[in-house]
This record gives sequence, structure tokens and C-alpha cells, in this order.
Amino acid sequence: MGKRKQGPVGPPPTTAGEFGDALLAAAPGDADRLAPGFTLPAELAEAADRLGQQLIGRVCRGGWLPEDLRQAARRRLDEFAGSYLLDTLVAYAGQFTALHPEWRAQLGTTPWWTTSEPHLPQWAAKHILTPSEAVAAVIEAFGLLKTLPPVTVVLPAPGTPPGRPASHHAVDEKKLSRVRALLAKAESSTFPEEAEALSAKAQELMTRHALDRVLVEAGEDTPDRPAARRIWLDTPYADAKSLLVHVVAKANRCRAVFDPRWEFVTVVGDEADLAAVELLTTSLLVQATRAMIADPAGRSRPFRKSFLVSYATRIGERLEKAAEATIAEAPELLPVLASREKQVAATFTELFPEVVNKSVTVRSHEGWGAGRAAADRARLGE
Repeated sequence: MGKRKQGPVGPPPTTAGEFGDALLAAAPGDADRLAPGFTLPAELAEAADRLGQQLIGRVCRGGWLPEDLRQAARRRLDEFAGSYLLDTLVAYAGQFTALHPEWRAQLGTTPWWTTSEPHLPQWAAKHILTPSEAVAAVIEAFGLLKTLPPVTVVLPAPGTPPGRPASHHAVDEKKLSRVRALLAKAESSTFPEEAEALSAKAQELMTRHALDRVLVEAGEDTPDRPAARRIWLDTPYADAKSLLVHVVAKANRCRAVFDPRWEFVTVVGDEADLAAVELLTTSLLVQATRAMIADPAGRSRPFRKSFLVSYATRIGERLEKAAEATIAEAPELLPVLASREKQVAATFTELFPEVVNKSVTVRSHEGWGAGRAAADRARLGE
């Protein structure tokens, strides 16, 4: 029978400093020792608040965004530890008057607790947890924060000056809404025979929008610097799914790189193109997963992975064809588009100077054929 992991055993902490040291060294099994009674020690609550701010500040300065922390918590923590981590993030952000607009949008909330009082007892009461249960969640959350490595900085952390000028060309929400509506219709449709008629529309719409922006920016001395955003992928087959993000990004003049440690893809490109890539990728992943699960032959891992790789490859061909056909209608914009792609490539190299190309192995011919057929049926617009 296995033993519950414990940190160093010694006299119970009594001061906030001792509780802080104990929390840093603790394993979840130490919660009963640190909070044995029915009331959380005030010194422990003080230490948890202070240490949480230190840990969350380090990871935010290391490039982690609110959505990244949300995704990491969903994958590595239980409901309570994840809730505590996100509250700690909200408390940290509240110290700063200036936050990048996208960082603030990802945060999406403000403190629900009384900020003049320690957070931990209020949080434990909200979730109806005993002191030891609450401390176990704190230890789990801190354990994750301690292990998070630095990632590529795509937005300035709270309290730091912006690393690049904010985009002065807002994303056209009206056109994005139309793309969202088309993709929602595609995901809910039960008529795959309509796929060929639908196949080029969403990509055509996104490409036309990009050309409109190029016309506006063509006479400007300082066009927007390329931006970056992360797209998180669910397991299994995250490497195969990352290929789909790559081909969608490529068709929309963006560059993408996959981080297998945390299963996210970072995409670099124009703000509006990034929004389009995220929308289209999300929809195509839904369609691919549905088609893969529905295939009667698709029960083995080799089949499913080959299916997704083939699906992504074929989708890439279709998107490239649709984009090229639209751009061909405006040949006078080719030099400006080429210049923009050079800017994207330069920014990508600046952010990721040591990218390694890796292939994804295909081990099922049946899966490859089924994935290609599903890609031909996939809906990209109307």
C-alpha cells in the first residue's frame, strides 16, 4: 500500500514566515498538520496570500497569460485548486492600474471577496471546505505554479510597458460574426453532400477581409506589427491536431509553432488573421473529431492519428486553393502581401529563434484515406 507523500516534518509553524516556508515545501498530505483545527490560522492565511502573489507574479512575468493559466489548471488541477489559482491571479492583477487590453479581456473578472480581509478563509467558506481541505488545494495550486517554465511573451505582463504598439486597426467584428455564424451552421449540419459548395466560402471571406486591410494599410508608414496568440489543444493526438492549426495559419499568412510540453500552438500574424485562424481551427477540430468518431473503422489509435494528419493535410490544400483564387483577383496587392508575410516571418524568428521541424508519423492507410474523405466533406463557409 502506497504512502501519502509528505514534506519535512517538524514543529508546527507559528509565524507567517514559517507558514510560507512550510507551504513552499509541503505536499498535499501535509495539510492536516498545517491546519489541524476548525479555523484557519491567521498567519497561514497571510502567508498563503503573500506567497501566492509571489508565485503568480513570477509566472506572469514569464509569459503566462490568464487563459494559459486557466488551461493549465484545467489539465493539471482539480476544481478547488484551479479555483484558488485563478482567484490568486485576479488578486495579482488588481495591484496594477494599467493592463494590456487583451490581458484584461482574458482575465475577465474582478475580486468577489472583501479585499481588506485575507482571501483564503473567504475562499474556503465559499467552497464549504474544512481548513485542511482548503490548505490541500492551496498546496496543489502552488505546486503547479512552481513548475511552470517561462514561455514566449506574447503580451506584456501587468506592470510592464507594452512590448509593441497596440494595433490601430481593430478586428472587424461584423465580418468575424459572419464567419462564426457560417462555422456554427457547418458544425450543426447533417448534410455532408453540401460540403463542396461550402468549401471555399469562409476562407474566401477571410482572405477578402485581409485584402481590404492591405488596401487601407498600403499607404501607411507604420503598419501594425504582427501579433501572437496561443491556441490550446486537447489530448489525445495533440501533435496531429497541431498540424491542422499549422495549415490554417499558413493559408491565412501566419506562422505557427507547437509546444508539446503543454500542448498549445503559438500563432504569429496580423490580429485579424489570428482571430480568423482561431475560429476556423476550432470549427474544423470539432468537425474532424465528429467524423473520426463516427467512422466504424476508427477505433484504434493508429487509425485516429492517421485520420487527423490526413484531414489536416487535405484541409491545407483546400484552404490554400481558396486563398490563392481570391488573391488572384487583386494581383496589384501581391507586393504588399509579400511585405506583410516578411514582417510575420521576421517576428516569428524573433520570438522563436530555434524552431525544430518535426514530422508526424502515419501508421494507418485506412485512417489516412478516411481523414482525406472527411476533409473533403468539411464545411468552411456557405
